[in-house]
Amino acid sequence: MNEKFKLILKDIDAVIARDPATSGRTEAVLCSSGLHAILFYRLNHYLWKKEFKLTARILSQFARFLTGIEIHPGARIGKGFFIDHGMGVVIGETAEIGNNVTLYHDVTLGGTTVFTAKGKVMSKRHPTIGNNVIIGSGAQVLGPIKIGDNVKIGSNAVVIKDVEADSTVVGVPAHKAEKGGKKQQCFEAYGLNPEIKDPIEQKIDCLTRELDDLKKQLKAVKNGKKND
Repeated sequence: MNEKFKLILKDIDAVIARDPATSGRTEAVLCSSGLHAILFYRLNHYLWKKEFKLTARILSQFARFLTGIEIHPGARIGKGFFIDHGMGVVIGETAEIGNNVTLYHDVTLGGTTVFTAKGKVMSKRHPTIGNNVIIGSGAQVLGPIKIGDNVKIGSNAVVIKDVEADSTVVGVPAHKAEKGGKKQQCFEAYGLNPEIKDPIEQKIDCLTRELDDLKKQLKAVKNGKKND
């Protein structure tokens, strides 16, 4: 079987595997805007590598008009890529994405202008995403940073630093979240797991409880002085 056809089948099967609302390949091909954008990208990336760059850019803008998803044809994307819902997704020119990665709507894999010691703009401006990564809706992953394998990025997180493999990050700016219990092996939509604990939120809760205790103690001291 042709390798390119196998690649497309993996993209189609990724929709079925990770979207419970899609029951088969026919429905995926007809109804998944994320899949439509990926199929356009596969064609556009082929044209880009063959130096038909203007044609690839024009077709990528047409795909953006149809799907609401903007993927630069210069980006490099692995097998089994899945964009759920899709509207508002932006993937920049030098982004690199591994295998079996899932993105939700409004995700940006954006570029930042990075200068060399000689003042020249670096060619690598966008993030590198590892394998089996889940990026929740509204997340912004910015700059030439590296996201390790099996990472989960929470919705609306802003990631501006490297993220080590097998971790979950949340918040603005993104920071590592703690996770109780055993590691989950199944797919987690939006990277959401009820066992995930945000250490900053835990500290705030702890400080709030301590403040409440101090208020109670202060009130008890005041009442004691009045009784005297």
